[in-house]
Amino acid sequence: MEHILLPKVENVRLLDRVSPKRTRVGTLYLTATHSIFVENEAQERKETWVLHSLVCSVEKQTATATGCPLLIRCKNFQVLHFSVPRESDCHDVHLSLQRLSQPESYEELYCFSFKPNVDEEERQQEWAFLDVRADYSRMGLPNAQWKLSLVNRHYKVSNTYPADLFVPESATPPVVAGSSKFRSRGRFPALSYYSKENHAAICRSSQPLSGFSARCLEDEQMLEAILRSNPRSDFMYVVDTRPKLNAIANRAAGKGYEKEDNYSNIKFQFMGIENIHVMRNSQQKMLEVCELRSPSMSDFLEGLENSGWLKHIKAVLDAGIFIAKAVAEEGASVLVHCSDGWDRTAQVCSVACVVLDPYYRTLKGLMVLIEKDWVSFGHKFSHRCNHLVGDPKEVSPVIDQFLECVWQLMEQFPCAFEYNERFLITIHSHIYSCQYGNFIGNNQCERTELGLRERTHSLWSYLWMNRADYINPLYRPDHSQTQGLLRPSTAPYCFKFWRGLYNRFDHGMHPRQSVDDYLRAIQEETQQLEELLASHKQKISELEQEQCSVTWKATPFDQTPTLWAPHPDLDSANTPQDYTGGFIANSPHTPKAADTSLIFLSQDPGLKAASILSNGSDQESGIADLSCRSPLSEDSVRDPDSDEAAYSAA
Repeated sequence: MEHILLPKVENVRLLDRVSPKRTRVGTLYLTATHSIFVENEAQERKETWVLHSLVCSVEKQTATATGCPLLIRCKNFQVLHFSVPRESDCHDVHLSLQRLSQPESYEELYCFSFKPNVDEEERQQEWAFLDVRADYSRMGLPNAQWKLSLVNRHYKVSNTYPADLFVPESATPPVVAGSSKFRSRGRFPALSYYSKENHAAICRSSQPLSGFSARCLEDEQMLEAILRSNPRSDFMYVVDTRPKLNAIANRAAGKGYEKEDNYSNIKFQFMGIENIHVMRNSQQKMLEVCELRSPSMSDFLEGLENSGWLKHIKAVLDAGIFIAKAVAEEGASVLVHCSDGWDRTAQVCSVACVVLDPYYRTLKGLMVLIEKDWVSFGHKFSHRCNHLVGDPKEVSPVIDQFLECVWQLMEQFPCAFEYNERFLITIHSHIYSCQYGNFIGNNQCERTELGLRERTHSLWSYLWMNRADYINPLYRPDHSQTQGLLRPSTAPYCFKFWRGLYNRFDHGMHPRQSVDDYLRAIQEETQQLEELLASHKQKISELEQEQCSVTWKATPFDQTPTLWAPHPDLDSANTPQDYTGGFIANSPHTPKAADTSLIFLSQDPGLKAASILSNGSDQESGIADLSCRSPLSEDSVRDPDSDEAAYSAA
């Protein structure tokens, strides 16, 4: 609270960049965690809440005759354009928001003050909900080829790696330790994914410290152990996700890539994914196109193309597909690395897992995958997501690109994913919001020191409790596309702009209802109608029972209720269509005098209601249609080609 110079400003205008007519006037409040804009409309109190952790930048623009503009950009791609009446007030709000949105220590983050109404036992259960070890057990580990290594139990070999790691059975602790000394940041080759069907594995590491000629016997033995752990293949791939030129440049700094002459039976492959700085600049250019006030279609498409964003998404997806095919089709193990092994390596390993394994295309599976390949293996969330004030060159949308790759796959295979677009967007928002402790810190060692499991709440449990909101209505677990390896196309025309993420706050530009949202609305409406139908049926049943009870009490015991009066000539009796609830309807023939004597003599109104429903009712709705007519009634002779007839048929 000490950073808030002005807690309340009145007569603030919230501008709409698409339509100035939708400008709203209200009061802006600044709290310790949120900025809240409350509209002055008397009929309905509308509030806009902005979490300070989500604020990316605050820009105070040149004052005008109508006020001083204040532009707030958020990490979830929301843009708020305020106009403050007085420049001095705008200055105070600007300084306050700048400090509140740039915490200087972990203790200032929202997750440490977020206190939902749950007890301590329930909070501990939140963290126990997801277990990465259970995923390795699902893969069939440990086994004769792979073992759980304790070499990094106290983070002494690599402080950016998790404590529990799987390595080849034949890899001894000295070999692991020696390999770690030859790898950047000590990140030696460790298992990420294992296919129990063909014993192929995906391993990950950082670049070797090879320079122009250096080599390491232990590192060579480590790769040999990975190769031998797959008895069905006599070679393995080493995939460097960087452009070859970048990898060669790193050799001048004593780093680089594996020399095939030093490693037996490996096939080396460069993937050409650009570094974090290129990705950051590309996304910024793409967002500038999204913020254009009224772009033409050609301007938008040209700007999107010039940003190169979809080209980078394609590069990441291509790399993941290459690795998945190597494992599934060639049965070969793969070692993946970039420079330090926590950005591009995380991207392509997790994309490969989604393409390979249907489990990661389920709700819980995607949570496990992010926890395993991103959180546990040390993706630098605090630096890349700008959780704390620091070097802006460390910020990059690496996790954004992974989520978008998953979305692009969902667009090609709409029946193969249990989760919907909303699930990905919710995860994206909470990665940046700092509301939960899952994505705080840069590695497992830091999270342990911060005591996040003891002091904060877990996002995964919250998402699971609200999973009904994230289910894809098109999901078919037994569909042929859902099983096994996905085979997506990466032709340029297959990639789409993800407006559901980048433009979801621009409600006024043009309709954006997705197929998923439309199906969800239909499901909700159907459920409401079914509940209403059940309620009506229950009421009808209660009324019938009540009326039946009253009728039988009024009937003498020696008198038997009769449903129909006997007709002297049953063969000439009218058809059921000639009667509706005991009334004579239009008949296709002229009725005899005796026909008119056939009437209901039922002493049971419930039976009478049942007869009505059976002859002239809407069986779907359960509501009696008392206007039922014979085949030659007025409705039946209507022109079948008329609009009304077509509407009735529909």
